[in-house]
Amino acid sequence: MSNLIDYLPERYRNSPEIVELQQVLQTQADKLIAARDGRFQQFFIREATWGLRLWETALGIETDLSKPYSYRRTRIESKLRGLGTTTVAMIKNVAESFSNGAVEVIEHNGEYYFEIKFVGTFGIPPNMDDLTAAIEEIKPAHLGYAYLFIYPTWDDYDAFDHTWDEWDAAGLTWDELELYKGG
Repeated sequence: MSNLIDYLPERYRNSPEIVELQQVLQTQADKLIAARDGRFQQFFIREATWGLRLWETALGIETDLSKPYSYRRTRIESKLRGLGTTTVAMIKNVAESFSNGAVEVIEHNGEYYFEIKFVGTFGIPPNMDDLTAAIEEIKPAHLGYAYLFIYPTWDDYDAFDHTWDEWDAAGLTWDELELYKGG
């Protein structure tokens, strides 16, 4: 935004009183613009901060201020994705929002359950408790579900083309080795 004094005729720009008045008004205008932009930011979940509480209240999500914004945003997005009739795509969408990776949903209609297979990440994704709560909320009551996690196989490790000495030198714990993606 231009300075307010730039909108005045030239003759006013030489008056110390007018310049001082315009500086005070400019400070207030800048504060108003910042407040407007901050409020507008709250309409977008990925940018919201203090507005997350409003989103949570509107969606019936318990507010936990001890959790980071990223965690709270994930829960809000998941809830929004879960509105409407439950479909395989919806379950996939919700699960992917918690796992930060690709997910497959495998239906077992005859047995009345489905499986959520995490194919985009190795191991157990974070926030499984919250994912479970979200799935419980959106799935039909008569359906069960199970999670399938993937871990690298020995063939996957062979593809990295490391010797046993190189693996040993890497100093990875078993948990780190299970999640190893190369490098």
